[in-house]
Amino acid sequence: MSALSAAAKKGLGDPELAELVMIRASQINHCAFCLDMHLTIAREQGVDQKRLDLLDAWEEAGDLYSERERAALALTEAVTVLTDGFVPDEVYAAAAKHFDEDRLAHLIGLITAINGWNRLMVSRRIAPGGYTP
Repeated sequence: MSALSAAAKKGLGDPELAELVMIRASQINHCAFCLDMHLTIAREQGVDQKRLDLLDAWEEAGDLYSERERAALALTEAVTVLTDGFVPDEVYAAAAKHFDEDRLAHLIGLITAINGWNRLMVSRRIAPGGYTP
């Protein structure tokens, strides 16, 4: 999972977007450890605090997030939740509009990896605060 996470993040080529995606999935999955970790990393990278504060309500946040970021966040939610058993075609198409085939594969790999990490850390009841940069 570490190798997948690193390769996907590097291949996506947008460290800020990668952190936003990992934070959003971790919010949905209620993974306090991963939230603590990725919020810390995002702040260290200089991500605007307002963007972090409003991430849970990104759809209502107006133009605080770009169309590309909104497409990635919608895909993150669809892959994370899978309530209908699949990613809706319109969500996939919106993401494919903003990411070439390689970057889309890396984005999906990143979403898959953080969901795996969330499930591992929540299942093991790993508390926040243990991450050190």
